[in-house]
Amino acid sequence: MVSAIKGELVSSLQILVQFSGLLSPPPATVHFANTAARKAAVVLSDLKSGNENFYGYSKDNSPIKAGNMLHLIVEACIARNLVDTSAYFWPGYLVPLEESSRAQESSWSSLTDGSPLMELKDALMVTPASSVAELEKLYSFAVSGSEEEKLVASKVLCGASLLRGWNIQEHVVQMVLKLLSSFLPLDSRSDRRYVQHMPMLHALILGISSVDAVHILSMYGLVPEVAAMLMPLCEIFGSLPPSDHRSCNFEEASVYSVFSSAFLSLLRLWKFHRPPIENALSRHGVFVRSELSLDFLLLLRNSRSALKNLSNVSKSSILQFDPLFQKPVYIDSFPKLRAWYFQNQACIASTLSTVYNRPNVLHVANIILKIICHKVSTCPPCVLSVNPQSTSNSSMGSPPPGVKEDSQWPTLPAWEVLEAVPFVLEAVLTACAHGRLSSRDLITGLRDLADFLPASLAAIVSYFSAEITRGIWKPVMLNGTDWPSPAATLPVVESEINEVLALAGVNINISSRPRSVMPMLPLPIAALISLSITVKMEEFSHLHGIIGQGIEICATSSSWPSMQIIGALWSQKVRRWHDFIILACSRSPFTRDNTAVAQLIRSCFTSFLGPSVDGHSCYVANRGVTNLLGKTLDERARLVVAPGFLYMRSCQLFPDNNFVCEEILKVVIERARTLANDCSSERPAHLRSDCMTLSDASSLVEQISSLAATMLCHAGGVNLIRLLYEHILPTLLLSAGEDKLGSAGLVCSLFEGYALAYVLLWSGASIWGVGETSPAYASIYTSKRQRIVDRHLEFMAKVMEGNIVLGCGETTWRSYVLCFVGLLVDFVPAWILEVKLETLQKLASGLRKWHKGDLALSLLERGGKKAVTSVVESLL
Repeated sequence: MVSAIKGELVSSLQILVQFSGLLSPPPATVHFANTAARKAAVVLSDLKSGNENFYGYSKDNSPIKAGNMLHLIVEACIARNLVDTSAYFWPGYLVPLEESSRAQESSWSSLTDGSPLMELKDALMVTPASSVAELEKLYSFAVSGSEEEKLVASKVLCGASLLRGWNIQEHVVQMVLKLLSSFLPLDSRSDRRYVQHMPMLHALILGISSVDAVHILSMYGLVPEVAAMLMPLCEIFGSLPPSDHRSCNFEEASVYSVFSSAFLSLLRLWKFHRPPIENALSRHGVFVRSELSLDFLLLLRNSRSALKNLSNVSKSSILQFDPLFQKPVYIDSFPKLRAWYFQNQACIASTLSTVYNRPNVLHVANIILKIICHKVSTCPPCVLSVNPQSTSNSSMGSPPPGVKEDSQWPTLPAWEVLEAVPFVLEAVLTACAHGRLSSRDLITGLRDLADFLPASLAAIVSYFSAEITRGIWKPVMLNGTDWPSPAATLPVVESEINEVLALAGVNINISSRPRSVMPMLPLPIAALISLSITVKMEEFSHLHGIIGQGIEICATSSSWPSMQIIGALWSQKVRRWHDFIILACSRSPFTRDNTAVAQLIRSCFTSFLGPSVDGHSCYVANRGVTNLLGKTLDERARLVVAPGFLYMRSCQLFPDNNFVCEEILKVVIERARTLANDCSSERPAHLRSDCMTLSDASSLVEQISSLAATMLCHAGGVNLIRLLYEHILPTLLLSAGEDKLGSAGLVCSLFEGYALAYVLLWSGASIWGVGETSPAYASIYTSKRQRIVDRHLEFMAKVMEGNIVLGCGETTWRSYVLCFVGLLVDFVPAWILEVKLETLQKLASGLRKWHKGDLALSLLERGGKKAVTSVVESLL
């Protein structure tokens, strides 16, 4: 079986050689593709020793641009023992190589040959390893080397090998997380052990905190495990006081820097700082979007660890930890983190209470405000206070240890500082709104606070995001004096955003204000964007990950049109990010405008299938996946974004997923009717020669449905597909009216039902899978799939029994049922095993009434042991 699968893989790879247009590597991978191609040429050149110019290669043919994605794919398969080096002999695979251009010995080869690690560290950081043996040599330094070698090995592992090591990436991930887990669990209760290993922990946490690293961890499905590793580190380092009053330097390992890097990384993984507007209820009273939360991540992680056949899962997993790490992890095990978690949720849900039962927290807040006033010469000390009577109120109690009545930052554990930050933010924002604190002093104070404890950015982003949703803050004028002005670049940015949208098929005007009106932003957004401008993004990419996301959340949560203004301000700061900023701002119209969403959906279908004119398909050369998703973005060319690419970047921001689903189904039905018209024999005789055959039209219906299912899964995930099965599609079938299903003719009705059945099955298969492929899958998704599929089949059975009256045409309904049941029988029989016997019997009975006895029998046969009696009865 395995050899047959490998043979099919080899055949597929060989066929790829014919599709050179699909194999062009992205700019970031060109060098690695060329390296993989040269490697094959070196091997073949060694076998052909004596041939100075192998295969007629001349010195005029430079091999620099010869590599493509096929070379990367084959090298990745060779590294995983899926194919062997005989792939180098495939026709069309060979890359010519000059004898004089043979690769010199790499730094990794020198390391395995015994060269000192310290002499090679710079080269190893920027060059990915090429084999597992090289990684194992480096890992030995990280485990048993000197303290300096451990630190360097940790940094190298998190460098190019993690981010660009295509062949060995999963092994790098395993080694990095094994090193991080070696400090867990925290059973020793000894703080000294963790302080001693702070440099190595600091390097590892920073290494997995970059944007690319987080994407890699997510791709391997390791976000829950990484979050469980970071939680105890946050707990222990957040409970330790710093050694001095200095501000935190992320480049140096300290209590605050380790805590901040771990805490901000954890925050980015679970994203619970998002404002409540994203948790809005749909009209069905259920959540329309599945947001990650700390509780969900821990539940997912614990469910994986608690599988009965854990050994089988471990064999196929890239991670194999110590058995102690497999114990369940609960948030109650980390009281400090739990306290902040609930305080953060309380701050998001409502304004801060004026009565607080923790006087020490208010005292710390007042000390921080006093320091901010001291650093800002224009602000009198009495202006800022959590409570005007707090300085003379005896109920405040004595200050906690580590707090001194002077202008130095308190040497308090990070958790105590974070607990006081929301009160500080409320005081400074209120003072600025009432004119007691200038905007410049506000930003200076926030930046000083972030410099002192970078983890406070989490509280800043969370608090400002929540305040935006309340709509109580007046906008401020961005006049260039009090607040930065976007006037110099705003018209250009708006024009480019409109151009990007127009090229993607969305024709709207994002600028709703007159040119003469000065740009304005609500105070919290203005403060956050001004703070972000002061951060050096090249040095603090982890801070940018938090602030950038926070700004986007604020912009999408506010009813004020602000994203283009933010983009204009950012383009002034970082000119080399111009295209990225324009692309990010191009998503903003889809956060509140369903018209823009509908245009983008239709543009996706048009780019993939070609336009539809007067109810008939219009065939053009530029269509298909390449036209839908676009080609590689050229940094030197004009920014052109394909509709499918823009959809994938924007679909998580759509305001109403119900609308998205209904619009996609509407386009599917329109396209199905168009194909039916293309097959129609009602045309004049001299035009029938170009009629599409039914088989070709059926194939196109499947393509339409596959695109629709993919778009639905991207937009709403599990919850939207559940709504599709339980509410949206049944409602569509039950609805009556002039445009009801089945009202456009026989062939149109057949295609409508056919298309809807494919959309339903493929969207469900994409979310739940086609079978119990692993115990981890079975423990998480099977119960949901079983309940949802059973309800939908029960709905079908009730309609066939006459207990529910349809609104659609009979032909559409019959084609839908027959196609969906046929797909269940042929492609996902595991779903039928999970359906109740009574439902299967009712459905089979209805199929027999339609004279579809063979399909009814096939359905019952796949019902498992419980349906054996029904199968026998049907045969008799």
